[in-house]
Amino acid sequence: MSETDGKTLQSADILRLMELLPHRYPFLMVDKIINIDGDRAGVGIKNVTINEPQFMGHFPGRPVFPGVLLIEGMAQTAGAMCVAAGEGSAAPKVVYFMTIDKVKFRKPVMPGDTVEYHMSKLKSRANMWWFRGEAKVNGVLVCEAELSAMLVKD
Repeated sequence: MSETDGKTLQSADILRLMELLPHRYPFLMVDKIINIDGDRAGVGIKNVTINEPQFMGHFPGRPVFPGVLLIEGMAQTAGAMCVAAGEGSAAPKVVYFMTIDKVKFRKPVMPGDTVEYHMSKLKSRANMWWFRGEAKVNGVLVCEAELSAMLVKD
């Protein structure tokens, strides 16, 4: 843990993520989350490896991590942060991915890369959250998007 502006930033390892999210291999697109500041901001980490099933067909001879899975990793990072921030109240049964806006893919992500999903809350209202995400590899922006999700308790 580190301290910034008097706040203690939290982290979530893979075991904690599996408590917060229903996703499992091969669809769990985040390995851990660091620098969690409640539901306001956090950084998801995804270690991209050649043995992941999507590389069998995307693309043979030139493996590229699918852009849609970068967006899913952003959504999972934000969703886990929202669920963790809401603990203490009734845990949501499901998190619905609602919208994707302003998506830009800038550079391909390859096996061996470590993707950082930098997520920042834009706003929240009732059971809805809106986030801006930037996926980076070695500090270089590879993808960006705005997304929203709804947490459902019943």
